[in-house]
Amino acid sequence: MKRKIVEIDRDRCDGCGQCVPSCAEGALRIVDGKAVLASETYCDGLGACLGHCPRDAIRIVERDAVSFDQKAAKGQVRAIHQLPQQREQQACPGRRVRMAACPAPPRPGDEAPSQLGHWPVQLHLVPADAPFFQGADLLVAASCVPCAYADFHRTVLAGKSLAIACPKLDRTEPYLEKLSEIVRRNDIRSLTVAVMEVPCCQGLVRLVRQALHDSGKRMPLTVEVIGVDGERK
Repeated sequence: MKRKIVEIDRDRCDGCGQCVPSCAEGALRIVDGKAVLASETYCDGLGACLGHCPRDAIRIVERDAVSFDQKAAKGQVRAIHQLPQQREQQACPGRRVRMAACPAPPRPGDEAPSQLGHWPVQLHLVPADAPFFQGADLLVAASCVPCAYADFHRTVLAGKSLAIACPKLDRTEPYLEKLSEIVRRNDIRSLTVAVMEVPCCQGLVRLVRQALHDSGKRMPLTVEVIGVDGERK
């Protein structure tokens, strides 16, 4: 039978998971970094998830689909609530709990010198015309990267001007405007984006590419990816 049902654009979806908790029927989940419809029987086609997708990757279409089963949907919701940890993992791969062996603490006197040459560093706070951007190699890093990658200062930050942002928790529109202005107003020599391997971090790569396009300039762009285990990919 033809009825209204959710359709997900996999090319647009970045796996942020914001749509998952907004679906009262438990019809959506994250699989391999993308939102998917767990079952047609769970989707009522009302579209409560539409307003929770920052990538505009979800829409309602009318097509042949299995009928909505309210009883099955309620059973799905009960099962999800009985497994809170699993629900968190389905909602966003970036929130999945992982444990890693902690390295030995550094000995006194072993501290490496900081490579940070300016302040502030948060993208909302840095002035677009700050002198440290003029003629600089610009590094735009996701907020988690310096915490996850122990050698961040020596191998990623050294010799660069830094701006830090979070593509998942912060509003990205002001970020796009600020980055475009920084590139437009300064003689930036190169751009590096450092992100975590989780899907939501890819939003920062797209944002930097868009800012570079909007600025009308061309320059080398390098993407550094750090794994959740702290290894450089």
